Amino acid sequence: MNANSPEATPRPEQATPGTAAAPGRIVLLTTSHRVAPGLLSWPAWQALHAADQVLCADGTHPQLPYLREAGITVDEASPAAQELVDACAGGRTVVVVATGEGEPALTDGLARLAGTGRVDMPELELLPASYDLPGARLLDLVQVMDRIRAECPWSSRQTHMGLAKYGIEEAYELVEAIEEGDRDELREELGDVLLQVVFHARIAEEGRPEDGEAPFSIDDVAGGIVAKLIHRHPHVFGDETATTPEEVKEHWLRTKAVEKQRTSVTEGIPLGQPGLALAAKLASRARTANLDIPLPPVEGIGYDLLALAVRAESEGVDPEAALRAAARAYRDAIRETEGGDRA
Repeated sequence: MNANSPEATPRPEQATPGTAAAPGRIVLLTTSHRVAPGLLSWPAWQALHAADQVLCADGTHPQLPYLREAGITVDEASPAAQELVDACAGGRTVVVVATGEGEPALTDGLARLAGTGRVDMPELELLPASYDLPGARLLDLVQVMDRIRAECPWSSRQTHMGLAKYGIEEAYELVEAIEEGDRDELREELGDVLLQVVFHARIAEEGRPEDGEAPFSIDDVAGGIVAKLIHRHPHVFGDETATTPEEVKEHWLRTKAVEKQRTSVTEGIPLGQPGLALAAKLASRARTANLDIPLPPVEGIGYDLLALAVRAESEGVDPEAALRAAARAYRDAIRETEGGDRA
């Protein structure tokens, strides 16, 4: 007779004829699909091995093969609340391996029974056998992107080049949310930017080596930036020290220079960015390299704007952000005037 079956011999602490029956114990065992099956906490394994009965409503639950391999008998059953309470009579412990939905019908039924005040309820314990670590929801995004790429008529045909414009748009919308101070909008726009990263990485998995396109995945992307961050933060992960933001920037620039082996401070500056931002970036690189570069002695609006961008950078002002702030104020003035004219 299986010790995990309902017919198992009662334990010494269980009720005997003529004594009040102990209500027993129900353990609702929850797991995360984002954690590999079989990787359970030690309290979970203890509860499973000590249980009088282990139940699971889903015969295809990914944990079941690993539980059975560990010698645990799992009965495929979906008892009602009263049936589960009855199964615990006499001090028995029943572990319920929760499905992905978390067994809401069962827990609601148990709550209703407890609310009547007429049922001697078993002890009820919620035991997380595995749980998500920070960043675990990123795995969901990768899985959703895989399916969309495979099944969506639009997404399945996209290329890096076709998506490029959306990356620019989403980046600008993120900046606008930051400048507007809208937290809800900020969260949404961060998600849109993250989608672009995952989408491009998913497309890159289909690289064509015969055309010189070596495939890479989102794990390669993440691994690359992790390695870069560790290497460029020797004051955090190594023996260097830094107590001020300026010292941190020095470490960053020094390690970056060694990595890139650039022959000019202008290398790596994207020329396609907005003009004021481009001018400020060039001025920043020149100033950091202690290069005293006079501005071109040419008259014209473009050169006047260049001089203003260089001045803003030297004063610690982002000229692009400053111009956007001024433009928003101008927009508000226009709307105010339009409202007055309509009145």
